[in-house]
Amino acid sequence: MTAASAATAAGSGSRAGRHGGALTGTGALIRFGLRRDRVRLPVWIAALLFGTVSSVSSFESQYTTAEDRASLAETLNGPAGLAMSGPEHYLGGDYGYGAMTGHQLLGFFGIMIGLMSVLTVVRHTRTEEETGRAELLRSHVVGRHAHLTAALTLAVAADLLLGLLLAGALAGTGLAGVTASGSLLYGAASAAIGVTFAAVAAVTAQITPFSRGASGLALAAIGAAYALRAVGDVGTGAFSWLSPIGWAQRTYVYVDDRWWPLLLNVALTAVCSAAAYGLSTRRDVGAGLRPPRPGRPSASAALTRPVGFALRLHRGVLTGFAAGALLFSLMYGSILGDAEELLEDNDTLRESVAALGGDIVESFASVIMSILAIVAASYVVMAALRPRAEESAGRAEPLLATGLSRVRWAGSHLVVALTGGTLIMLAAGLGFGLSGAASADDGDLVMKLTGASLAYAPALWVTGGVAVALFGWFPRASAAAWIVPAYAFVVVYLGELTDMPDALSNLSPIGHVPQVPAAGLEWTPLLVLTALAAALIACGLAGFRRRDLESK
Repeated sequence: MTAASAATAAGSGSRAGRHGGALTGTGALIRFGLRRDRVRLPVWIAALLFGTVSSVSSFESQYTTAEDRASLAETLNGPAGLAMSGPEHYLGGDYGYGAMTGHQLLGFFGIMIGLMSVLTVVRHTRTEEETGRAELLRSHVVGRHAHLTAALTLAVAADLLLGLLLAGALAGTGLAGVTASGSLLYGAASAAIGVTFAAVAAVTAQITPFSRGASGLALAAIGAAYALRAVGDVGTGAFSWLSPIGWAQRTYVYVDDRWWPLLLNVALTAVCSAAAYGLSTRRDVGAGLRPPRPGRPSASAALTRPVGFALRLHRGVLTGFAAGALLFSLMYGSILGDAEELLEDNDTLRESVAALGGDIVESFASVIMSILAIVAASYVVMAALRPRAEESAGRAEPLLATGLSRVRWAGSHLVVALTGGTLIMLAAGLGFGLSGAASADDGDLVMKLTGASLAYAPALWVTGGVAVALFGWFPRASAAAWIVPAYAFVVVYLGELTDMPDALSNLSPIGHVPQVPAAGLEWTPLLVLTALAAALIACGLAGFRRRDLESK
């Protein structure tokens, strides 16, 4: 279904004519949105459901005795542990599997659910206006609020479906303490987080005329909510009551099963939704409440060069990922000194970490380094696929009509993607080293962890190479490049829990990186990864030179 056919569908059978109501055509736009997201949303829901259930199931194998769980509770009952997990109230009494689920998973997966909601709302509102499709549809029999209503309906429906699936799946695990009533509350709390941030995204979509800006503001709201929750859980708890994530966690699911904090999520959702509808009437289609900042009268010398121009386009996302990676590395490093205590009474985790080689601190650091590499790989994919977005929006064709070659244009974005991903990993390694050295009282960790972070650069380059190869030869399937960091997430988090064969684990480029600093640095796999990255990049650029440009 195209935009034009959606407009026709919206108007067919309607007797409202051009005097239809503000919601005219909403049903057709919902069907159109379901058609467009028939793969995207099911993948999101399946990944979040599988990740949650797998994590909960792992608790039984990792913490088999009450002593193991009590030891974990004692380790988490500190500033760093509470900031990364949740309120101290979950740690009181028996820290059973249900309390562990609410304490450790609700906040973390709440961020992912919020991200799904934000991207869905922005995709069907601001992106539609930015590409001009919304104006085309609005010229037909489509009401002023139809797009926003359809976007919110899709996001809310996805959140509610995920909540129901989580409730059923968790109740079906049969673990002690994971009750049916608690599982229903867990699903409701997860959906409440997603619905709240969907409404927040509806507001940010009215503020800026660009989809990246709308997504960035909404994602900043998610980050602020997580930070407020972390600060509140470490302190008196006051700041946690300013966070939608904090409200969900204060249901004390599987412990007290309180439903009333979710009323705060409902209230904020209603306020933000009403604000979004009101603000949408104060601007023109395609415009934002905040006008774009006027540029300089003349471009700088850097903007006249492909790499400089690409860096200008990427600098916001690059800065955000670097800051986020640095923040998370500092948080992870703050508990590095407690690694021995964390693993002391847990034979399963201790054996898994010790298998990497080196002492416990270095082995634990190697596992965390793999997680940080997934963050950097996500940026590489996003940046490497930016040429596809430029091509689809029709902005690439005028540039390539000049003397700028296709290879130089696409290569400029690739240079920023690969260099930026490496710098993000370097910043994460430096932050991890500084925080870890202070926590473990070992100054040598600064250089060890900073150097270890660079070992992941070839794996990031392979990730970018996959994105370029898909962009060059199969542009419509280029989004499949996200499988690489997603698969790496499965390998790192769930490989041991599911007894994944080595052959499957090695399909991830991150799986071939030596586990430094726990293991010695081996150059052979890094050189092979570098050669593979070069081959994929050359293949992708060759394909891009041979195919026609595609615009949506």
